[in-house]
Amino acid sequence: FQLIGTDSSLTSVSGASNAVLLGSLLLVATTAINAVGVNWMSRINSIGVTCEIVGVVAVVGMLFASAERGPSVVLHTGEAGSGYPWAFLAAGLMAAYVLVGFGSASELAEETRNPRRVAPRTILSAIVVSAIGGALMILGALMAAPSLTDGQLATGGLPYVLDSKLASPFGTLLLVDVAIAVFVCTLAIQTAASRLMFSMARDGKLPFSSVLSHVNPRTGTPIAPAVVVGVCCVLILVVNFGNAALFTSLCSVCIALIYLAYLMVTTPLLLRRLGIGGSKWDANVGQTDADGRKLFSLGRFGLPINILAVCYGAFMVLNLSWPRAAVFDPTGTHPYLVWIAPICIAAVLIAGIAAYPRRADSTTEELS
Repeated sequence: FQLIGTDSSLTSVSGASNAVLLGSLLLVATTAINAVGVNWMSRINSIGVTCEIVGVVAVVGMLFASAERGPSVVLHTGEAGSGYPWAFLAAGLMAAYVLVGFGSASELAEETRNPRRVAPRTILSAIVVSAIGGALMILGALMAAPSLTDGQLATGGLPYVLDSKLASPFGTLLLVDVAIAVFVCTLAIQTAASRLMFSMARDGKLPFSSVLSHVNPRTGTPIAPAVVVGVCCVLILVVNFGNAALFTSLCSVCIALIYLAYLMVTTPLLLRRLGIGGSKWDANVGQTDADGRKLFSLGRFGLPINILAVCYGAFMVLNLSWPRAAVFDPTGTHPYLVWIAPICIAAVLIAGIAAYPRRADSTTEELS
């Protein structure tokens, strides 16, 4: 899939430019699918997920069959520092990039039958499957990689291992399957983002709410939010064209902001559980539906899990946004980018705090 230059590494200008081009083409396709209708999106998503699961099983099986070292490779810290704490921090970055996107199930809940029962189950299933599949694939890649120290694994990643172990056309077929998985993930995330924008506009919480909350009578979908999300993403990618440092920094900032969004849910819930700033939340309320059927509930484990979720979320925001030159300025030519994540997070928080009182007042007036 290298259309620009020959260096596929995202730390190179040609690699970053190629990623920008492919990403832009991908967004044009997913925007068109979102505009066509829910049925087309559902069919394509189902086909893609099936290909993704089959591909993961095939890749994991091939990697374990071609292993050059045992599973004890995960205990090798390399140059991560003195002991396992530093290696754990580095590994935490990988987990942070993999275990995201499960919130899409909640953002699409309105288009699901019996969402109060289905959405929580779907979210948990997505996390478990991603964790198991991701862990096996990472373990298999480490065991099968020709070398762990020559730098090619760090720059080439999984495609480097597959190219080294598989001869075409089977290796190329697996990479095509990976591309299908990326396509489906982009489609799902864009769809979730457009539905989130639609729901906020429907409640009058966004500029141009009347346009963004309009549902096309023919397709049954909110076309305007899908187009806005797609155009904004393409514009952000175009800004990064030819700039490897800015491209890799953008990826890290996006993940950090996702974890910040998670904190915006888990932290208020924890305060409610503890009765801070309002009435204490009754864990027994809302555990059954109108027909008396039991709904999803964490029960007595709710509070400790909520505390762990807040602590983990805060830790990941700090870990992801820490000013590391290797992440935010790999070429060493843009030292200011090292601080882009803390600046973006601070800007988002300040903007939210500034907008909250006005939005809260308008909501109160509407309710009155």
